[in-house]
Amino acid sequence: MSARCFAVDALRGLARDLLRAAGMDEEKAAVTAELLLEADLMGHTTHGLALLPAYRRELEAGRLLGTGEPATLADGAAVAVWDGGWRPGLWLAARAVDEACDRASRFGTAAIAIARSGHIGCLAAFLPRATRRGRVVLVASSDPSTATVAPFGGRRALFTPDPIAVGIPSPGDPILVDISASITTNAMSARLAREGKRGPGAWWLDAEGRASDDPAVLEADPPGTILPVGGLDHGHKGTGLAFVIEALTQGLAGFGRAEAPTTWGAAVLVQAWDPALFAGLEAFVRETGWLAERARANPPRPGVERVRVPGDRAMALRRDALARGVPLAPGIEEALAAEAARVGLAMPGPIAGGA
Repeated sequence: MSARCFAVDALRGLARDLLRAAGMDEEKAAVTAELLLEADLMGHTTHGLALLPAYRRELEAGRLLGTGEPATLADGAAVAVWDGGWRPGLWLAARAVDEACDRASRFGTAAIAIARSGHIGCLAAFLPRATRRGRVVLVASSDPSTATVAPFGGRRALFTPDPIAVGIPSPGDPILVDISASITTNAMSARLAREGKRGPGAWWLDAEGRASDDPAVLEADPPGTILPVGGLDHGHKGTGLAFVIEALTQGLAGFGRAEAPTTWGAAVLVQAWDPALFAGLEAFVRETGWLAERARANPPRPGVERVRVPGDRAMALRRDALARGVPLAPGIEEALAAEAARVGLAMPGPIAGGA
């Protein structure tokens, strides 16, 4: 059965109102709702509105603060470090993207590191904020409060999935790279386990270090782990990437696993570059456009319809959702309806003929 589709404005308004009802102020709720919805528009359904009930629980428990400002711990003109104080991560990261882009227009590049941020959702959702301004942007995140990924050759969790995303302006749609240092994410593992499904390959290790296609090993006692990207053959590459991401996020922010935090959240790095201060934006998009078009024109191997550039699918899904409505993945509509009922809000109805 096809997912039912909902109007973009209706979902955005519901998400904002649910966050407001849990104690988030107007600006933070609006930005958080916008970016959660953006993830669903792009097809990243494990990191969009599916997260809203968990964010509400964190707000209600006082572990996520819905008001107040980050503290500036250091400011070196082209770099800054913020203490987010466990405030909404999507709002903090969006603000960091905007600030890094502004500073990059003066210095060519600029970076903002954030300690004690709330969870920041889908990294790809932040990238168009920068590429629309002609900036290259990198966003990286890790969560020092938990671990689900073992280093290559090991069987005890040390890292989180450690995502990293890069937005690259090009003549048409931007190139949007959103990857992680692990084969899959915590959220996808949980969804597959909840639905009683197996993975398409050996994405996990059980507690004894045996490869498994069963995500349920993560919830076993003792728990298993997610394999680093590259799996059993080339997982050293994923482990290397995890070290880089955790150093750039926790190390540059000065707060991480060494402090043994217990609050669900993130250490974040945002870096922006302004091509105008290098060889020029026109030269930059000439190069990125050439590369993107040659990739799309590459002859596909058997069984592949066409070669896609990173971000092609996300932007196509986004255009379709804006035109026809947002399809919600299984379970999300019901979860949102339950949250709405708790606070006396109405769940919007689906768009007629939008499924």
